[in-house]
Amino acid sequence: MADVQGYLILFLIGTITTIFIRALFKSNSAKGKSRLPPTPFALPIIGHLHLLGPSPHQAFHKLSLKYGPVFRLFLGSKPSVVFGSPETGKELFKTYDNVFLDRPYNSSMDYIAYGGRGFIFATYGPYWKFLKKIVVSELLNAKTLDSLRPVRNEEINRFLRFLSEKAKVGKSVELEGELIKMANNIISRMLMSKRCSDEDDDAGDIKNIVTDIGELMFTFNLSDHIWFLKNIDVQGIGKRSKEIRGRFDAMIEKIMEKREEARKQNYEKAEVKDLLDLLLDISEDENMEIKLSRDNIKAFILDIFGAGTDTSAITTEWALAELVNHPHIMKKAVEEIEKVVGKDRLLQESDIPNLPYLQAIVKESLRLHPTAPVIQRISTEDSTIGGYHIPANTTIFFNIWSVSRDPAYWENPLEFKPERFEEKQLDVRGQHFELLPFGSGRRMCPGTSLGLSVVYVTLGCMIQCFDWKAGKDGNLTSVDMEEGIGITLPRANPLVCVPVARLHPLHLSV
Repeated sequence: MADVQGYLILFLIGTITTIFIRALFKSNSAKGKSRLPPTPFALPIIGHLHLLGPSPHQAFHKLSLKYGPVFRLFLGSKPSVVFGSPETGKELFKTYDNVFLDRPYNSSMDYIAYGGRGFIFATYGPYWKFLKKIVVSELLNAKTLDSLRPVRNEEINRFLRFLSEKAKVGKSVELEGELIKMANNIISRMLMSKRCSDEDDDAGDIKNIVTDIGELMFTFNLSDHIWFLKNIDVQGIGKRSKEIRGRFDAMIEKIMEKREEARKQNYEKAEVKDLLDLLLDISEDENMEIKLSRDNIKAFILDIFGAGTDTSAITTEWALAELVNHPHIMKKAVEEIEKVVGKDRLLQESDIPNLPYLQAIVKESLRLHPTAPVIQRISTEDSTIGGYHIPANTTIFFNIWSVSRDPAYWENPLEFKPERFEEKQLDVRGQHFELLPFGSGRRMCPGTSLGLSVVYVTLGCMIQCFDWKAGKDGNLTSVDMEEGIGITLPRANPLVCVPVARLHPLHLSV
């Protein structure tokens, strides 16, 4: 034990000396060059990791109030820069988009995602471009999405029937779990024609897998940031990663084997193919410029689940919570729906373009509660952003959450006010840098349109058919808006409400 303490003391002295010498050298060598961003005082070894806490986006925002919209951090030995203004966002994702196309290495995600073989974690290059082409032209094109619309409608109607049963007996609903179940079922059925909420189904564990991955992604792994811990699983993250991937691999392997056997026997001749069939078709196409392997398909499927389930469910939950706390906004939204849709049929995806106030409600909820509060990339070459020199191999964080609360860009930024989007014609598709809930540039989320459609229709139907009373007994006048911990920014306390039927979904035409 004494030997270990002695080595630690020597190491600390050496580290402090090295930091001091490097800082002095950089100070002298930087004269005449672009300046580096300001930085808080760093501790030896861990750098600024102690400043992050359980919610990095909130920690980044507090630091930006002191150091400005651009500042530098050391996460262990890894240099990082945090940005938090629309101007720097435009430089990052438009002017210098080619410099910030890769994501920093994350050992747990690299392992879970089969060595970065999926779309989300793949290094930018020919393979990533090939995957994006598949996503845009094969999986998320208008024809495929339209053919799978009945699946989305059926799962939303199933959810509405569940709410109706609760309304009949005056029982409350914990909406987070039910919305996640519905979103998972939509993705699972679109992807592989299976409902993941069926307990005995092969896909039954996917809900828990996605939740576990979200928790891991939000955890700063000390083994990735402190060099001498590289091969030591201090937090047990490596062990958890292996367990999660093992569960997913066993589940998806079983599903793929069944599907491949069915394809051999020509059972796949349905008019509407699911996304797994499309991926298998691509993998068997000898004319493709890049061959999709089995691991490629598994990683791709995991990406689709991870990006398309919690996000839409949590956005819907936050939006309804805001409406419960602002009944006058809820009333205005219901009036718009009744005017456009009426009381004889359910709201459909085709109605959305004619419901601008409902769209504004979702935009305002995404502004205050973005499902990905921080965009994370790594620079591949030197650049100058916001007047500061950003060296190559620097991890960058763009804090969407901070921008959404900046009074320089938003009047009364903490107020929930959908009307602001009647005055500001801002989109959420990466073109307006004050509002980037789905990212921007070449690596922005390609499933934005699908995700928004599910949120619009689900939220719209929920307020078309029901009034909502907050609390287990429906006796609360408001709900708390505290954030929880997770990569998709969940609520700290799930939204619990009693639905009160205004229109019965079963009596409405579709």
